[in-house]
Amino acid sequence: MTIQAIAEVAKNIKPGISTLKLDKIAHDFIFDNHGVPAFLGYDEFPNTLCISVNEQVVHGIPSKYELKEGDLVSIDCGVLLNRFFGDAAYSFPVGQADKKVLNLLKVTKEALFKGIEAATEGRKLGAIGNAVQTHVEQNGYNVVRTVYGHGIGQELHEFPDVPNFGNKRKGIELKRGMVLAIEPMVTSGKKDVYTLDDDWTIVTKDKSLAAHFELSVAITNDKAEILAPFDAIELIMGEKLKTNI
Repeated sequence: MTIQAIAEVAKNIKPGISTLKLDKIAHDFIFDNHGVPAFLGYDEFPNTLCISVNEQVVHGIPSKYELKEGDLVSIDCGVLLNRFFGDAAYSFPVGQADKKVLNLLKVTKEALFKGIEAATEGRKLGAIGNAVQTHVEQNGYNVVRTVYGHGIGQELHEFPDVPNFGNKRKGIELKRGMVLAIEPMVTSGKKDVYTLDDDWTIVTKDKSLAAHFELSVAITNDKAEILAPFDAIELIMGEKLKTNI
């Protein structure tokens, strides 16, 4: 349901809407569909979504801030449904964004799928982060080093941590049945970040833009299986693009 909730939010991403309003849309959708927002109350987090804008990397708290034309907004959503957790994130341009924003989104999303391609049985955990890091740095960007992906299942965050950087020959061996949330967090400038006084929002030190994409996957004996692909979100994005042409 994480993808469907983000898709509902995507319908409403436009200049002038507050991030708090987007949060309420997701909150109501999740409860209306018999899920439970996984982030709400997690370590006292106050909202359903993490919504991060521009230089905010992750864990942004929804507020009265109204999105502006050209902003970059990342939506991170977790849901508990039928005793299992889902976790996904997608980053969006607001209105007509410039090439700087669009290229960062493109490369970050590509890096996610590079990481997923590397997540095969018998390889080391570091292969995922190495694939992400290599693609990101080849395109002139940086991966954040202090926030990771993670295992997921009957808990929102499970073993192991899944860094977006590293040595492909290091880390635990990937085994069939493992479920991982892979989530590149990429900056257009330097990799250095810090946490705001709200104790949640992580931002780039140099105020460069940041993007975030996340999918949950299961390790199989062939390739990683994406448990909930981006299809519903990208259907909305495609319809909005047609409307704007």
